Amino acid sequence: MSTINKVSLSEEELISKLKSRDTLAIRALYDMYSSALFGVISRLVPHTEVAEDILQETFIKIWNAADSYDSSKGRLFTWMMNIARNLSIDKVRSKDFRNSEKNQDIDNNVDFIDAQKEITFNADLLGLKDIVDTLKPEYNNVLDMVYFKGYTHVETAEELNLPLGTVKTRLRMAILELRKYFN
Repeated sequence: MSTINKVSLSEEELISKLKSRDTLAIRALYDMYSSALFGVISRLVPHTEVAEDILQETFIKIWNAADSYDSSKGRLFTWMMNIARNLSIDKVRSKDFRNSEKNQDIDNNVDFIDAQKEITFNADLLGLKDIVDTLKPEYNNVLDMVYFKGYTHVETAEELNLPLGTVKTRLRMAILELRKYFN
């Protein structure tokens, strides 16, 4: 019986190995972060097969874009999560995905309902939702729509009947307030 050795590296080691194209880095990233990234993707993409494909695309994009990562702009996981989130949103908005949603048979709908009961990422379990709820309501609403529901800034502005600049400012202020909890 063989055991699977999971790889775990510090963030600095991961970044260094990733930028030097060391394959150990991508293996470690997958071992350490695939579950969390899949949870983020699954919240936006309800179909397991599509979510798995996006997870694979995420790691390919991380591997190919490693040189563009800048630690002064944020943590590695945040950068990877944004890649996963953006790929998920792009997929959900794509014409072929929207068309496939219109043509679901009853068996797929039953599977879809069952799959929704097994969501792996739950911000409430992390306590993140409780922290977000402590923000001013105008910050909370914008943050909830953009980060938890997958709205774009423009869609959020339209939904809340606010100027786009106001949405962006409130989002920035909310993030600044949240940073106080994590520094």
